[in-house]
Amino acid sequence: MNKPLSLLLLILASFFSGQLSAQEFEIKGNIVDKIDKTPLESATVYLQTIKDSTLITYTISDNKGRFELAGRTQQKEANLFITFTGFKVYQQKITLDKSVITLPEIAMELATDELDAVQLTAIKAPITVKKDTLEFNADSFKARPDATVEDLIKKLPGVEVDSDGKIKVNGKEVNKILVNGKPFFGNDPKIATKNLTKEIVDKIQVTTTKSDSEEFTGKESTSENQTINIELKEDQNKGFFGRATVSGGTDERYAMSGIGNYFNDKQRVSVLASKNNINSSGFSFDEIYDMMGSAGGGVSWSDNGSFSIGGQQFGGGQGITTSSNAGASFVDEYEDKTEIAADYFFSRADSENENRVERENILPDGSFFTNSRSTFLNRNDNHRANANLQFEIDSTFKVIFRPNFQFSEGENFSSRNEESLEDDGTVINRGESQNQTDSERRNFRSNLYVIKKFGSKGAYIQVGADGNFINNTSENFLNTTNEIFGTIPSIETRDQLTDSESRQNTISANVEYRIPLKAKKIFLDLEYRFSNRRERNDRRVFDFDNTNNAYDDFNESLSSDLKVNFQTHSPRIGINYSGEKLRFGVTTGLLFSELENEEFIQNTTVRSTFTDININSYARYTIKQGMSVYFNYNTRTQAPSAQQLQPVANVSNPLNITVGNPNLNREFNHDFYANFNNYDFKSKSGFFIWMNGGLTNDRIVPLSVIDENRIRTTTYTNVDGIYRINGGGSFSKTIKKDSTSLRYRVGLYTNINKEINFTNGVEFSTKRNTITPSMSLTYNYKELIEIEPNYYVGFNTTRYSLDNFDNETFQTHTAGLKTTTYWPKKIVFGNDLRYTYRTNVAPGFERSSLFWNMSLGVKILNDKGTIKLTAYDLLDQNINTRRSITADFIQDSQSTVLQRYFMLGFTYKLSKVGGNKNSFEMF
Repeated sequence: MNKPLSLLLLILASFFSGQLSAQEFEIKGNIVDKIDKTPLESATVYLQTIKDSTLITYTISDNKGRFELAGRTQQKEANLFITFTGFKVYQQKITLDKSVITLPEIAMELATDELDAVQLTAIKAPITVKKDTLEFNADSFKARPDATVEDLIKKLPGVEVDSDGKIKVNGKEVNKILVNGKPFFGNDPKIATKNLTKEIVDKIQVTTTKSDSEEFTGKESTSENQTINIELKEDQNKGFFGRATVSGGTDERYAMSGIGNYFNDKQRVSVLASKNNINSSGFSFDEIYDMMGSAGGGVSWSDNGSFSIGGQQFGGGQGITTSSNAGASFVDEYEDKTEIAADYFFSRADSENENRVERENILPDGSFFTNSRSTFLNRNDNHRANANLQFEIDSTFKVIFRPNFQFSEGENFSSRNEESLEDDGTVINRGESQNQTDSERRNFRSNLYVIKKFGSKGAYIQVGADGNFINNTSENFLNTTNEIFGTIPSIETRDQLTDSESRQNTISANVEYRIPLKAKKIFLDLEYRFSNRRERNDRRVFDFDNTNNAYDDFNESLSSDLKVNFQTHSPRIGINYSGEKLRFGVTTGLLFSELENEEFIQNTTVRSTFTDININSYARYTIKQGMSVYFNYNTRTQAPSAQQLQPVANVSNPLNITVGNPNLNREFNHDFYANFNNYDFKSKSGFFIWMNGGLTNDRIVPLSVIDENRIRTTTYTNVDGIYRINGGGSFSKTIKKDSTSLRYRVGLYTNINKEINFTNGVEFSTKRNTITPSMSLTYNYKELIEIEPNYYVGFNTTRYSLDNFDNETFQTHTAGLKTTTYWPKKIVFGNDLRYTYRTNVAPGFERSSLFWNMSLGVKILNDKGTIKLTAYDLLDQNINTRRSITADFIQDSQSTVLQRYFMLGFTYKLSKVGGNKNSFEMF
């Protein structure tokens, strides 16, 4: 038996033996208002140790005021507390001498004076329910010293944090992180959760994500996404704190980064910067696993060479990326209720990648094979400036303006060798190409909303305008040589320059008027929406003229100048209901759209008009605290892009030619989503299931034809009857005994898709089924050791309607084990193992790998500094093998990844906040 598994079994055995020795108890009771005996729903009931007020367990009362507080502890006596907003705190010493303790009815008294308010503030419940908001007291959830906010969030009930830092609450994704109610470097959750420390946090609030206008008007959100607001401690909300890291390693690997934050009540300034060549964003200061590069993507634990900050994607895709990043953020609120949030990011990414592909191309009458090797070298600079300006003229009138500007420029070079073969190995064609592109992109977006509220019953009018203006220019040099074998052998060469300029301007406006039919419960909504998207795509191709030694021979047949205009009008009417338990809304109307495209060089014009029914609806029903069901159904349209409409061949890969279809229709989609979630505070367990799906008519799909020389020409067409169904569920439970906890999760994900495709002009359908069960466990022993095993397997099946197509089935197995120890004191030791096995991979590609990262950290300088030695891919088995199955090919690929390296680094933190008397110290 291997050592990690032996250690895991030993720890689990010790945990369960401890559970057997602990006293199990259940405390039952009923909570009412002392005056009118009304049951108090969502009162917080919790038990603390008498000695040091450590939280033992907690629960929430139901709609009849009843509670059942269950747990395990070795304590013989404990303090019972009950809190409810606006009432005095109830306190009672409990002797835990019985397995079931039934208390007499508990009558809560209203808080009536300042002394009661002080008591209410001083005694903080671990969790408080405030209508749609769950509020967690940070100090009630024990974490190791210097833990990050992410470490704290992992301990909250119903919260899951995956290996990429993505957060879910009761299965619902968290898409926004706020600090003191304001954005922190945009809305990227990981910047805040991985950099702010638990010690400065007062409470964590979780609520349904709302837009700024929904917050101001009080309109119910139709979203199921969640927002986390991090409230800082009052005495920690003034001052400066930050960290800096510098690391160097073998194979010339290096990483350095720093982040600094200045807080002054409502004003906040943050700056960050990093540089590394290990595929890392550089802004995670996890003491164990940061600055190790990325490991993941697709079905393999490998490096994808890209990352995101503030919603902006950086890096160059697969391969190895050297990145330089810098940014600043400013937030402030003034006395006149003007709010400003602004940030700026710069990134430079230099990427390199080599890719090997073996593809089986499926035809109605057989198949052929394509093998290729490619090299990519990319450099991209990106600038992004973003602002959110809010002007509250008075309590009923607000103006919101959000401008955003992005500028990027890049130099990209690629070379490719490709050959196609028959089943018997006979070479059909062979090609070589080199491609160099210099490009620039400018994008300005802005949103303007003017909102006026009327009275106190929920009436308002909102006028909005959005603009999105994109300008792309590029200069592409293409040099290819293609050799065609067969009965009439030939060699074709191209040496071309393509100058491209594309502009896309989208303007939209909307007016929304809400009329209350019953104050704050039933509303009539009247809306009108307009949008206009104008595109101009000018593509000029020049062949190299040997006489003039210049690219000045204009190639009219490959050039194009396309103009696209897509315009929509949508009058709508809706009804919305907002009750205590049930909330729903249905908005319907007509969508009038017109699509016109005109090609000036090829002299073609096509115009189409459509009239569709537009529906947006949702319903949310709260069965009881922690249990609810949600459903929505919407329709939407999608216009074809300029590239899909452009009726001119793109021969950047002469063996795979693409040409647009100017007669395409718009796509029309029906989408639905439903979920059910239930979190039981008594048992500390949660259950979540969800399903979404869609049906698409006039879906735009590629239509390919392959000639006798196996040269593929692809255009686009519309088809009906495409659908998708995705669903899944998960169950999680936490077992806790004093300072030791065990948390496990089992889940299942599945999807079913039907696609309509073409192979060599023949239409067929493809059905894909995926089932992925998973399980994970987290064991924590007194913040000294944490063990996290996980496993998931994906069963993938693809079935074709054509008899001569062979159905495909393959599996991907992934198992992981992460162990972290914080003992002896000032020593942090971490191991992260991930094993992946893939079936049905072509010969010559690796089927399995064991990816192992290791880290050893030592705290020095009064815990302000950490020296850390890391080992990346200790066994040197990191690979990037992928299997892709589409409608008409099966492909295996392998590309560049980071190889094994060792790195020694130093992290230093400095702070001067609130009551912290430490002076600023520099490294």
